Amino acid sequence: MLLAAAAPGAAWAAHAYAPHLHPVAALAPARLPLSTPAGVFQAPLYLSAHWNVPQPRIERAVVVIHGKLRNADAYYRTARRARAAAGAAPGTVLLVAPQFLATIDAQALHLPADLLRWKGNAWMGGEPSADGASLSSYAVLDAIARHLADRRLFPNLKRVVFVGHSGGAQVVQRYAVAARGLHALARAGIAVSFLVANPSSYVYFDAQRPTAAGGFAPYDAAVCPAFDDWKYGMQARAPYLDNRSPAQLEAGYARRDVTYLIGGRDTDPRQAALDRSCPAQAQGSNRLARGRAYFHYLQARHPQGLNQQFHVVPGVGHDGAHMLTSPCALAIMFGVKACQKP
Repeated sequence: MLLAAAAPGAAWAAHAYAPHLHPVAALAPARLPLSTPAGVFQAPLYLSAHWNVPQPRIERAVVVIHGKLRNADAYYRTARRARAAAGAAPGTVLLVAPQFLATIDAQALHLPADLLRWKGNAWMGGEPSADGASLSSYAVLDAIARHLADRRLFPNLKRVVFVGHSGGAQVVQRYAVAARGLHALARAGIAVSFLVANPSSYVYFDAQRPTAAGGFAPYDAAVCPAFDDWKYGMQARAPYLDNRSPAQLEAGYARRDVTYLIGGRDTDPRQAALDRSCPAQAQGSNRLARGRAYFHYLQARHPQGLNQQFHVVPGVGHDGAHMLTSPCALAIMFGVKACQKP
């Protein structure tokens, strides 16, 4: 689980959130221990039930990833409201909300050295943590998956859903591409699905990008030299992705059960939290345009079909609470009435 340090100038640094980066207001109370060659480190998280004792009633786990504000408390509350809106019995659905802290949090809150933290928003791209562990944020999700796959604790678990909105959706989409730790769930016969809601950008598998005419063409690197660097493309990938080729990553991703959920009013090209870096702008002018273009890109590359779907939530902008309590989100997260066909 120990990873090498990130290469200088990695593309994830291109989208700086420094003007919005402030210490978190709330620290998640539970801890997930992760053993590394450098020792045992802790990841904070919210849990709706004790998960270190057998939970035979749990049939579904929903793992909710916060956005760039690292406000796991707000996303955990939204997940609880969504569970209630879906009519799911609390005893049958486990909610898990990990918190990826920044170095600014560690300084402001005087956190212990064994609590994982990342420089700025490096956690969004799966980069190594800025501590002795040098652990990818995706490795934390792997550890959550392995814990849920323990049949001694969850003998009747049937499905795990990874959910993210905005910055959290960026994490979920990249993790669905890069994940190395989902094999334990597969071996246990536990299905996995991903809900990607209103991300600013996606990871492309080649140098093609959307054109003004509605098609795709090789992007001019002279306009934006880093347009194809991770987390936007396949170059300069984070160490967590090891030596897997773009073709291998894409083939695995095409088989993932992924739902893209975009707000019909998330169309502001200057929305405060929108990634306006040049690699993101190469994907479109706003979130709705970028989401539609990306799904068309995948459809064109996989004419045999995808295990994925795209839906627009009418009348909703960049609003995590409304997105994750929409009927389609409830269907994906809790297995209630299915989304309408796109």
